Amino acid sequence: MKIRLAPLLGLACLAIANLSPAHSQTATLPEPPPPADVPAPGPQTDAPYAPTPILPAGIVIPLYPANSPYLDQSRIHEAETYGSYNPPHLGYIVNIHNPSIEFHAANGAVNTGATVILAAGGGHNNLNVVGEGANIVPFLTANGINAAILRNRLRSDGYEPKTDGVHDAQQAIKLVRAHADHWNLDPKRIGIVGFSAGAELAASAALHYEEFDSKNDTPSNPLAKISSRPDFIGLVYPGPSPFAFGGAADIPRDAPPAFFATPGWGDWIHALWADDYFTALHHDGVPNVELHIYARGVHPGDRGQAEQAPATAGISSRDGVAFGKWQDSYLHWMSDLGFLQKPGLETLAARDIARNLDRPNRYEEMQKRIAARRAAQAEKEAAE
Repeated sequence: MKIRLAPLLGLACLAIANLSPAHSQTATLPEPPPPADVPAPGPQTDAPYAPTPILPAGIVIPLYPANSPYLDQSRIHEAETYGSYNPPHLGYIVNIHNPSIEFHAANGAVNTGATVILAAGGGHNNLNVVGEGANIVPFLTANGINAAILRNRLRSDGYEPKTDGVHDAQQAIKLVRAHADHWNLDPKRIGIVGFSAGAELAASAALHYEEFDSKNDTPSNPLAKISSRPDFIGLVYPGPSPFAFGGAADIPRDAPPAFFATPGWGDWIHALWADDYFTALHHDGVPNVELHIYARGVHPGDRGQAEQAPATAGISSRDGVAFGKWQDSYLHWMSDLGFLQKPGLETLAARDIARNLDRPNRYEEMQKRIAARRAAQAEKEAAE
C-alpha cells in the first residue's frame, strides 16, 4: 500500500507555523476594577433614620423608641454620615441622631454568653466604629464573646457626652440585657469596653447606673425593670473620668470590676487618667480591678516620637510593642473572673462583689491609723 506523504507534511508544517512566535498571540490580562468607595449609609426619609450594619450579619436596633424624650425629634430623621481615614475603607461615622447598637453573636459552639458593648473613641467629634469597633468584633466572637457596636451621639453634632453620650451607653446595656433570652446571652455577663472618648462613657456608666435606672423606671418604658449596671468594664487609653483633675464621685457598693490598658510615657495623659480611676476604685476596695500601663506606645491619631510604634487604634500588632497585645491580657482577666466559663454559672466576679458589699474604704482606714500613730508619737515626745 502506498502512503501519500505530501499532504501529511503540509499539515505538519502548518501546525508548526501556527506555534511559532510570529503567529502566536498571548491573551492580555484585564486590569482589576477600582476598589469600591466608602460604603453608603442608609437612606434619609421623613421617618426616623434606620441605621444599617457595617459588618455582615449585624443586627441593628435603635436605642430608644422614636418618640423618646432623649431624642432630638427635629433631627432624628437625618442620615448618618460615613467617613474614611484611609479611602476607600470606612473609618468613622458622624451625624448620629438615632443612636443604636449593632449586635454580632459569638461563634456558636464556643459562645460563653458574655457580651461586650464596644464604645469607640474619636474625641467626641467622630465615632471610630471600625478601628475600635468592627475590627474587634471577630476577635471577640472567635473567643466566645458576643459583641455589640455602640453608635452614640457626639458633641460635634450638638450633644453633651457627659449626659447624652453616657445615657446612650447606659441604654445600650439595658437593651442588650433585655434581649438576652432571644440572643442566648447570659444577662449577668454583659459589660462595656470603651476606647479613649468612649471610655469616658463606660467610666460614668459604671458609676451612675442606679440614678439612670431610677429615672427611667416608668410604666411606659419597656426596659423599666432592666438594669443598666455593667457586669464588667474595660477602659483602653481612657479619656478623663469623674476622678480626673482632682474630681470625686460616689462609688457604688456593687461597682463592677474594671480592666485598664494604656501606653505610658508615650501617652502620659491617658495613662494618668487611667491611674486616677484605678486608684479611686482600688482605694475604695472594689474587687478585681486590673491596670496595665505599658512602657511604649502612643495614643491613636497622635504623631509618634522616633522609634515609637504606630499610632493605631483598637487591636493591632504595633510593630511588636507589648501594648499591641493588651487584648490578650484582657481575655486572661475575663477568664480569671469566670466570664468565659460555661453560660449560666455564677462568676467569681459576682461572688467577690457579694462578699464585699459592706467593705470599708481601706485607704481611709489606713490614713486614720497613720494619723493615730503620729498623734501618739507626738504626745509621747511632748511628755518627754
